[in-house]
Amino acid sequence: MARNLDERPSLLLLPFPPAPSSRTLLSAAYWPSLTATLTKLRNPQGAEKLIIAVACPVLHGQYLRSKSVLWSDAQALLAGIYTLVSVVCAELKIGVEVDGGPGSVDTTVILLDHDRNRRFLAESQPAIKTNSTVVVDLATFASAYHPWKSIFHVRSEPGLELFNTYLRLAEGRQTLLQSQLIPVEGGLAMNATRESSPTHPPPTPGYSVVCLGGTFDYLHPGHKLLLTAAALLLQVPDAGSPQPCQFIIGITGDELLKNKKFAEYVQPWDVRARNVILFLSLLLRISERGWKDNPLLEVEEEDGDFRASFRESAITVQCMRIQDAFGPTVTVENMDALVVSGETRSGGRAVNDRRAEKGWRCLEVFEVDVLDAGEITDGASTAENFASKISSTAIRQQRAQNIK
Repeated sequence: MARNLDERPSLLLLPFPPAPSSRTLLSAAYWPSLTATLTKLRNPQGAEKLIIAVACPVLHGQYLRSKSVLWSDAQALLAGIYTLVSVVCAELKIGVEVDGGPGSVDTTVILLDHDRNRRFLAESQPAIKTNSTVVVDLATFASAYHPWKSIFHVRSEPGLELFNTYLRLAEGRQTLLQSQLIPVEGGLAMNATRESSPTHPPPTPGYSVVCLGGTFDYLHPGHKLLLTAAALLLQVPDAGSPQPCQFIIGITGDELLKNKKFAEYVQPWDVRARNVILFLSLLLRISERGWKDNPLLEVEEEDGDFRASFRESAITVQCMRIQDAFGPTVTVENMDALVVSGETRSGGRAVNDRRAEKGWRCLEVFEVDVLDAGEITDGASTAENFASKISSTAIRQQRAQNIK
């Protein structure tokens, strides 16, 4: 099924982040570009979609099938950018949740493994080249992500360099009008090569089975950060492997949410699960056809759980209905890693205590940074609006007030 032009996402290409980085430096580098792009996309008549592609060297390893992720750096960068997006949207009064309605912008951040020293031969053609992680390089991104509604690029030397390289790699994938190519202002350029950084954490080995839990009600930037950070931990086998890597996501069942605030506005489990899989499809699904002629995503239902496969069945995503605080972590023995947020850190310890009682090996626990506007804004009203962008409860409350 072909997509209507207005349903296609727009793209914002962001050049290399400051290195070493902080949220203050990220704000100085990216705030003008994000503000200009989101302002232009705000549409009172309908919802818009935006993919923010950030060029950064986040992979380690010489060969494609032996790549590993600099996970600590990658998740911190994701947290910083999703924080910026939420703060900018709070100031502009733009909704950020999936299916947010008119005036909202559903934003997804994708990290592209790229550095300024990499050169693409003039005669080379863009191609799909996967590695042992879920991260793709610029050439694969140009080949697999298209067509776009609009492409925003940063008006700076590194921004124009990235944009021109992307256009060359994407040549022939989409006929673009000049009106679809939109330059936006860049912030302060404070880039350094990774080699000049004093220290950076070692790469994280990939895992065959990664687990994450949550309610995922009105999917918002906080959820997207957790899901993306967890996906980055997957050790992806070759396409067609008889043993795909597994991303198991425990999603709280409807019965456990009856006592939530504004419970009558909680989305049904199947809606929340499908939104999770659809979001992950942006990170995991790659095809030379892009999304123009792709069939609708196939989601299999088995015993009430949802399952989808990506990259020629090399990756399996399974959304499981959970009715307690532990979910599949104490019913499925074959797991390797568990991803938690700062708010659920104690839950990770409890899971391993329970697994130890059963005689099972403990899971490697990875904690994702929280979205926090404190480092980039002092305004009380902005901080309050920011909280509403990363809180399902606040989103439900706002919907309840809009109906009254």
